[in-house]
Amino acid sequence: MALIVQKFGGSSVGDATKIKHVAKRVIETQKAGNQVVVVVSAMGDTTDELMDLANQVTDNPSPRELDMLLTAGERISMALLALAINAAGAQSRSFTGSQAGIVTDSKHGNARIAEVTPDRIREALDEGDIAIVAGFQGFNRETRDITTLGRGGSDTTAVALAAALNADVCEIYSDVDGVYTADPRQIPAARKLDYIDVESMLELAAAGAKILHIRAVEFARRHNVDLRVRSTFSTDPGTRVISGKTGGENMEESVVSGVATDKSQTKIIVVGIPDLPGKAAEVFNVVAEAGANIDMIVQNTATGVDVDDKVSDISFTLPKGDSAKVVGALEANQPTLGYRELEVDHEIGKISVVGAGMRTHSGVSATLFNALAKAGINIEMISTSEIRISVVTDITEADAAARAIHTAFGLDSDIEAVVYAGTGR
Repeated sequence: MALIVQKFGGSSVGDATKIKHVAKRVIETQKAGNQVVVVVSAMGDTTDELMDLANQVTDNPSPRELDMLLTAGERISMALLALAINAAGAQSRSFTGSQAGIVTDSKHGNARIAEVTPDRIREALDEGDIAIVAGFQGFNRETRDITTLGRGGSDTTAVALAAALNADVCEIYSDVDGVYTADPRQIPAARKLDYIDVESMLELAAAGAKILHIRAVEFARRHNVDLRVRSTFSTDPGTRVISGKTGGENMEESVVSGVATDKSQTKIIVVGIPDLPGKAAEVFNVVAEAGANIDMIVQNTATGVDVDDKVSDISFTLPKGDSAKVVGALEANQPTLGYRELEVDHEIGKISVVGAGMRTHSGVSATLFNALAKAGINIEMISTSEIRISVVTDITEADAAARAIHTAFGLDSDIEAVVYAGTGR
């Protein structure tokens, strides 16, 4: 008997008909001889609608009360799915995040999982029930408050439960058949992967691929949880994300696993900062104190005749939502930092090529840059890691850049990818 954790996103439980469909799939999994734990997101756009309501009653909602409000969405989904399963003749029990033993730190809105104690989940499974868990939420023991896990919270809940329960696999269901070589909404010729190593999946998630959230992939990597990405609306076996726990030892690493596009970032250039030891540290201390996460960083060669006159420019990218507070912090510290001006560009796109085989294969950079050159696309920034190359372009050229790169690496499929519904989350 295998223990399987299944996570269904908002588009999978978007209405009563879809919830009944999910119930049928879950029951089929149990009838195949498995113990089943199901993690659900809020229905459709429920979380956004609840957030809109909060903003209608106050311009500055309390983080604690906001968490109490937003967790209602997942509680609705879990109860409805349990009702549907019971009505179909199987037995299930629903649990909130706190009832499921998801223990977090005290940070509202973006809590981190500190511990998972799934005693009540084990009891339900031992009694032959299907356990339904509300994703995206937990509780803090010290404050005794409900918390939410932030973006990707339901994915993270599912992987954390799979690790705590020593599950055989954690299946992440969405509205596409698996992990593709690119977003099939952007590149219909994207090819579905049968498997991908967890390191490449982690880089793709960090680069903007939306099929799995980076926190969930990192949790899976750290705790050796094997993932399978599947569609709620088809029987396709999906894509295995190999953690190394099982079956990954003899897997040949792909040179390029996929291309990811991210249009959610801003580029900031600190122009004319003195070229002195410690100035870069001062800049990024200010950024860190503003609470922003930096992605790409480029510093140009210093210009100037005399040592005392030499200046350089520092460029970096960060999420658009963090740009206003970072710009404000840098402007407030301009007298200390000594730079001339700030340039802010919200209209950028980041395109990343990822593949574990890049460690041992040459020519990847040449292929990428030749593809962009032939497409007449200018590169504004470049960043690399062992298994990733990222470039920044103007946002209007990002989609064309991704398509050119995807084709150049031979990733196009002759069969158009199917997107069943929603946004892929």
